[in-house]
Amino acid sequence: MVSKVAKRKAEVSSSTSKFSDTISASWNAYYKQVSENLHLRLIDSFLVVLVAAGIVQFLFACVIGDSFPLNAFLAGFCACVGQFVLLVSLRMQWVEPFPGVSRDRAFVEFVGGSLVLHFLSLHFVN
Repeated sequence: MVSKVAKRKAEVSSSTSKFSDTISASWNAYYKQVSENLHLRLIDSFLVVLVAAGIVQFLFACVIGDSFPLNAFLAGFCACVGQFVLLVSLRMQWVEPFPGVSRDRAFVEFVGGSLVLHFLSLHFVN
């Protein structure tokens, strides 16, 4: 019985070690990519802010529990999600530029998409 417990602890320790090694390798690769590029750091910071804003809006809607300002919640939450998607698209094009699409064009498309998204969100709020 003791040998089974010891064997199980060794397996858990091994899997925990593998998991921490994977996380460490991922973090080191991410840091290497981001440390050289200020634009990627800004994009990633904005992504974190958008996730935090979306979570706060969702928790606020859950705590209030009333659906009275539903259109305002939907507009704000969809604006966060939409901006997140547009920003991830920009980040993907910034890391590895797509054939035929320059970084400047990708940024202009991002700005245009953001303007359309926020225009529609403001009109949905009413």
